[in-house]
Amino acid sequence: MAFTANNGATRSSLSDINITPLVDVVLVLLVIFMLTAPVLQSGIEVNVPHTKTVKPITQQHMILVINKDQEVFLQDKPVNLADLPALLAKSGVNPSEQIIYVEADERVPFGAFATVMDAVKQAGITHISVVTQPLRNGPATVQK
Repeated sequence: MAFTANNGATRSSLSDINITPLVDVVLVLLVIFMLTAPVLQSGIEVNVPHTKTVKPITQQHMILVINKDQEVFLQDKPVNLADLPALLAKSGVNPSEQIIYVEADERVPFGAFATVMDAVKQAGITHISVVTQPLRNGPATVQK
């Protein structure tokens, strides 16, 4: 858009949008998200055992984790082993149809693993799959 000034000179108005502040804000947000994304991907660190025979995980089911310190987590929430059967029973799913995945660190003693498995069976759950990794480096899979 052009206009004439008082002295007779023709001038144009500044009609372009200055996008520099927009770019600055977008870059700052990008840096913030890049720094916080790894923090948001929280979880329990578990080194599951490696086996030759594995079956890929196809569905999301309830996951029970036993970490190297023998702490038990149900869906990433710490639970007391004495409360585990009651928590599993009140999940709202028929125990005979419920499938549970158990991720146990390879350094967990068998006695601790057996105690957790007994608590799962006390809840009436019989479909239990142990999560393992293939011998080559790959995604976590299920050993039935």
